[in-house]
Amino acid sequence: MIRQGITLIAALLLLISCGTTGEVGVTLTSPVLPVLTGKAFNPVQQITLMRQQPDDYTLEKVVVSLEGTTDIGDITKVTLFGTNEKGLPDTGITVGEAVPQGTTAVFTDHFPVTGDTLTLWVTVTLKEDADLTHRIGIRCSEIITDKGRLRLPDSDGQPLRTGVALRQHGQDGVHTSRIPGLATSKRGTLMAIYDARYESARDLQGHMDIALNRSFDGGRTWEPMQVVLDMKEWGGMPEKYNGVSDACILVDDHTGDIYVAGLWMHGLLDAETGKWVDGLNADSTRWLHQWRAKGSQPGFGVKETSQFLITKSCDDGLTWSEPINITTAKKKEWWLFAPAPGQGITMTDGTLVFPTQGRDENGTSFSNITWSKDGGKTWTTGNPAARNTTECAVVELGNGDLMLNMRDNRNKGNEVVNGRSVFVTDDLGETWTEHPTSRKALIEPTCMASLHKHTYQEGGEEKSVLLFVNPASATKRNHITLKVSQDEGNSWPEEKQILLDEYSGRGYSCITSVNDSTIGILYESSQADMVFQTVSLNEMQ
Repeated sequence: MIRQGITLIAALLLLISCGTTGEVGVTLTSPVLPVLTGKAFNPVQQITLMRQQPDDYTLEKVVVSLEGTTDIGDITKVTLFGTNEKGLPDTGITVGEAVPQGTTAVFTDHFPVTGDTLTLWVTVTLKEDADLTHRIGIRCSEIITDKGRLRLPDSDGQPLRTGVALRQHGQDGVHTSRIPGLATSKRGTLMAIYDARYESARDLQGHMDIALNRSFDGGRTWEPMQVVLDMKEWGGMPEKYNGVSDACILVDDHTGDIYVAGLWMHGLLDAETGKWVDGLNADSTRWLHQWRAKGSQPGFGVKETSQFLITKSCDDGLTWSEPINITTAKKKEWWLFAPAPGQGITMTDGTLVFPTQGRDENGTSFSNITWSKDGGKTWTTGNPAARNTTECAVVELGNGDLMLNMRDNRNKGNEVVNGRSVFVTDDLGETWTEHPTSRKALIEPTCMASLHKHTYQEGGEEKSVLLFVNPASATKRNHITLKVSQDEGNSWPEEKQILLDEYSGRGYSCITSVNDSTIGILYESSQADMVFQTVSLNEMQ
């Protein structure tokens, strides 16, 4: 009897060891990433298998739980891929594909494993009209090999936000879409603008136009791309020497007119002398940027300095006027006068304000504003708010002052003193005062950021919050984060922050009010050139 008992215990121990083998360790990683319509495969969870013994094994079954997903019908399929050298899904290595059944997706493809470590990605594909308020919950719940069931660690990943891959690499014959701007028209139309960089991801000078997509349903679907600023072969030069970039969009809240400003670079200046370069043609490879060396110089002419253009739409963005040139609004001695990319504003008194930037008489960068009190007929540019700053965003505070939030070059690589420069003006940029939070509150890796004032009704009373988005890092353009201030930018509570994308991308963004209770964000994501997502105001209160 004793021998039989020992034999039974040994058999049970063998069964347990085979049922939950320790020969292969498992790590589950759930990064915070947007899950996008319009994209074939969205990574949601990474599975890493590490064998403890040199024996090969075979994956026989992988079960993925979809609990936490708002609507299983949003998911058309779940796919298991291998991983490439960048640590991203390798669509050339398909381990399995499954259609959700209830709240699970089951893979029974037998996949041989011969290496010490195998890293897999669970990806999902969404239907094209998935609701942007929905969430996608994904976690690996079971793995069985020919050696037994693997022990899985706890997975604490939260359901992921849905969004739209508004612009992807190579879409519409555009190599790269960059530099987002976003606004909501008086009719409720969403308008997303960006650089359509046809030949490369490189900044000006190059073949690029300002393009636009419109949405009539809160960003769920978007019309095809249209071009709104294109200087074509102006002056007899090829389009790669007539690029337009860094657009800013502004809606006149009183008339409904819409303005898009962009920077046009005609030809090229010599980096050392600042003189016009003759003889450039379609075969020329010479390049220079307006912010580099002497790429833009004092004066007003197209062969002296980059040009500030504005086009206008009076029909909700359907058609656009021939651009007007407001370069003469700058001081002649300034090397550069340019829109700051993103969004302009209409002040309470009807004044139209663009955030702008430039290079002064010494070539040093600065940030300022440019405004119009006559409905865009004439424009006046203010004095620099701060130097060694560039891309900026503007909002009107409750007392009528303007707050300018600026990219600061001193932050580059600086983890000791790091923060966006913030200044305010009560005289339309004639004079500026540094805000108490300047260089203290909002860290950055030296990158464009977006600031927006959202107004809403509550209990019959108008209220407002300030919203800010940027890569919340002092060193890398990752962790795209939405922050909220309920005291006009004096504090940005950490507990109210919402992480949108933790992986690295180009990091630019723009915010708009979709409606009274919904925020829209267009940003350069790790998952697409341009991603659009919405956030409910309730989530930030």
